[in-house]
Amino acid sequence: MRLLIASDIHGDAYWCERLVKIYKESGSERLILLGDILYHGPRNKVPEHYDPQKVVSLLNPLAQDILCVRGNCEAEVDQMLLSFPCMAGYMHVLTPHRGWFLTHGHHFSCENLPPMRRGDVFLQGHTHVPRMEVQDGITLLNPGSVSIPKEQSHHSYLQYSDEDGRERFSLISLEDGEILQKLILH
Repeated sequence: MRLLIASDIHGDAYWCERLVKIYKESGSERLILLGDILYHGPRNKVPEHYDPQKVVSLLNPLAQDILCVRGNCEAEVDQMLLSFPCMAGYMHVLTPHRGWFLTHGHHFSCENLPPMRRGDVFLQGHTHVPRMEVQDGITLLNPGSVSIPKEQSHHSYLQYSDEDGRERFSLISLEDGEILQKLILH
């Protein structure tokens, strides 16, 4: 199984188009979006390539492939435009090996975890800063931001693969495809 995981597109059509191209070429089965899809939010500068309508046109053809949670910048009008559900505050996903908890990160976060078991995976966006670590037996992941990276990070996403019973997460730069960090789960 292969999955592509991204967050915080914030209406930036240029970086969304790059993400969609990579998704299509990656052989991934699903695209997981951790919120803040269309609106840039009042705390962020307007992205250089801000075009939420184009982002809608890029993502809607992939609606059957997308799993999405609501970010703090999503509004009901966004759901009216997007062909895939985007208003759930969190989502549980069960893999053959463990449970995943997907959320944006403004309610539950790496610093405020929901009840989880050792071995589970917690995925959040929101901070625009990538994170890959295991803490107290729980894997904490953040793909960073597709469009507005912070703290000198890259425009980035996560790639998940489960091959030969080994689960791998790779943090990858959208800018040049460089693998920035890897994590293998046991």
